[in-house]
Amino acid sequence: MAHDLSRRVAIITGASSGIGAAVARVLCAAGCRCVINARRADRLESIAGELNGARPGTAATVVGDASDAKTIDALFEKARASAGAGGLGAPADLVVVNAGRGLSGSILTSDTAQWEDMIRTNLIGAARLMRKAAEELTRLVEAPEGEAGVNGAWLNRPRDIVVIGSSVGRNISPFSSMYGSTKFGLHSLAEAMRREIGPKGVRVTLVEPAIVESEFQSVAGYDPTTFGAFMRRIGPVLTPRDVAEQIEFVVSRPAHVHACDVMIRPTRQDYP
Repeated sequence: MAHDLSRRVAIITGASSGIGAAVARVLCAAGCRCVINARRADRLESIAGELNGARPGTAATVVGDASDAKTIDALFEKARASAGAGGLGAPADLVVVNAGRGLSGSILTSDTAQWEDMIRTNLIGAARLMRKAAEELTRLVEAPEGEAGVNGAWLNRPRDIVVIGSSVGRNISPFSSMYGSTKFGLHSLAEAMRREIGPKGVRVTLVEPAIVESEFQSVAGYDPTTFGAFMRRIGPVLTPRDVAEQIEFVVSRPAHVHACDVMIRPTRQDYP
């Protein structure tokens, strides 16, 4: 059963497929309004049309690279813009840092030509969005520095930054160690930011999915035969909706309750 998120406004990156698209669908079904982002305009507009068809005024779009500073600024501006300008008319209080990409292989076997793009997307781009989100969300509740816990204003408005990590950002995976290294770094940034802005009433939640069946595997270059056999051995594996429903639960908690680190695995996945 969906929770009531009708007072929330979310930004979701990487929302044209997989986990991002599932998060948009689940949050909007719970009443949340969402600014969704991806580079593929046709896929993004199709999902926005689906969401707005179910509930008019639910979704707005920003097409672009989520690691680009101009795109990041546009996401927050789109949330604040009036409905007449294609926006949602309210500042975002929930940001899902989801955009990212995979890469098959270890430091010895992965394609070196893809290293820099992956690091830029998964780590630097995510950090830029996290920084902007922290700046915006800490301003939503007016309180003197260090007094958020004293005047209690933050209790009336939950504010969330949800960072999508990976089980391979906690457990070393020989078949994807270069990708895993970006998630290890991202996990560190998420926990550090939680300690920095949690006292101001902003929740920073790290969500670490294990194997999720989506187009992620093919884009990352995993061998369909060997990886398919692995997925069948541990299956059924997670679906994007499984992850999205966990995120919905986390952000629907009262403002004083924080599930700050969520690992999600298929029941039969032993490692990583």
